Amino acid sequence: MFYIDSLSDVPIYSQIRNGIVGEIASGRLKNGDELPSIRQFAKDFEVNPMTVNKAYTILKQEKFIEIDRRIGAIVSVKCDEEIIGNIFQDLKTVITEAKARGLDKESILGLIERGI
Repeated sequence: MFYIDSLSDVPIYSQIRNGIVGEIASGRLKNGDELPSIRQFAKDFEVNPMTVNKAYTILKQEKFIEIDRRIGAIVSVKCDEEIIGNIFQDLKTVITEAKARGLDKESILGLIERGI
C-alpha cells in the first residue's frame, strides 16, 4: 500500500485519502476492489478509526469509493461532468499559481508530464 508519516504537517486523513487515490491512479487498486474495514485499516496503520472514517467519507464524497454496510468500502471510481468541472477548477488554480511564480507553458506542461 502506502506510507503514513505521523510527523508530516499533512493531516493523516489526507495522507490516507491521497494514498488510496494514488493506489487507484497507479492501477494497484481497481474498480470492485475491497478496501480494508475501518477497524482493520486503523489497526494496520496504527491510527485512530475516526481518522480512517474521515478519509473514507471524503473518498465517498469524491466518488472514488462506495460504502456498503454489508460489504464495506469498495473502489468505485466515477467521473461525471461535476467531477470534471472540479478538476478543471483545481488545475486552473495550480496553473495560475505556477504562472505567478514565473513558470511558462512549457515548464507547466513538463511538470504535468512528470506527474503522469
